[in-house]
Amino acid sequence: MRRISICIARQTLALYDDQARVLREYSVSTATNGAGERRGSLCTPRGRHIVRAKIGAGMPVNTVFVGRRPTGEIFSPALGRLFPERDWILTRILWLSGCEVGFNRLGEVDTMRRFVYIHGSPDSVPMGVPGSIGCVRMRNADILELFEAVAPRTPVEVVA
Repeated sequence: MRRISICIARQTLALYDDQARVLREYSVSTATNGAGERRGSLCTPRGRHIVRAKIGAGMPVNTVFVGRRPTGEIFSPALGRLFPERDWILTRILWLSGCEVGFNRLGEVDTMRRFVYIHGSPDSVPMGVPGSIGCVRMRNADILELFEAVAPRTPVEVVA
């Protein structure tokens, strides 16, 4: 089974095949606040997760999502200027669910209830540096590729 490994320190996401060979490595952007599991921390949660849901199949590149639903908008630089403070979730969403009860699952540390995703971002958003409010941001072309390469329940390991 394929698996994903995210390294917060390196700001990378690696996709592995079932023989533990790296198929692809991507530059990402994790939380500005660093690593952490608590609700409200705006941190990227560590530990073992799975892809709980894949959202956005068949939608156009730069589709804007709010609450995991397409808004009908397509992101453009002009739209970005109209809403400069918006946290853009674009193109595709891989919704993460923690697997470690008490660490990243259930209660005040539940990754899924924190709505932590791997998702697309505007092309102007820097990758390779922290910048999100907890999610793992990717370039749109990269999230499209990753989305097609993984299935629901794909293991995801997040390390500091």
